[in-house]
Amino acid sequence: MDCVFCNLKKEEIILENDLAVAFFDNFPVSKGHVLIIPKRHSENYFNLTSEEMKAIFSLSQEVKAYLDNLYHPDGYNIGFNVLEAGGQSVMHTHMHVIPRYLGDIVHPRGGIRKILK
Repeated sequence: MDCVFCNLKKEEIILENDLAVAFFDNFPVSKGHVLIIPKRHSENYFNLTSEEMKAIFSLSQEVKAYLDNLYHPDGYNIGFNVLEAGGQSVMHTHMHVIPRYLGDIVHPRGGIRKILK
């Protein structure tokens, strides 16, 4: 198995706890787009243990504080893509923390609900 997320370099990691790490997305959709992954290889969100879920969500609070201080975003989108039909392109569970900025799109109302017509 060749998993790009399983081979992160230490210098890529911005925050971590015992079970999860956070790093900037290599293909960001906005300034400050961060991914949070479990340290253990897990294909998707539904394969996480409850401890890994807690660790990821706990780390998301630290990521928010980090991004608030660094970029001062006006909002966030948070989420998981699950499997190919759900938009997952790297088969290692990852939470997207996407900072949003006033004016980044004309009508942000509905957030992620706009992904399907």
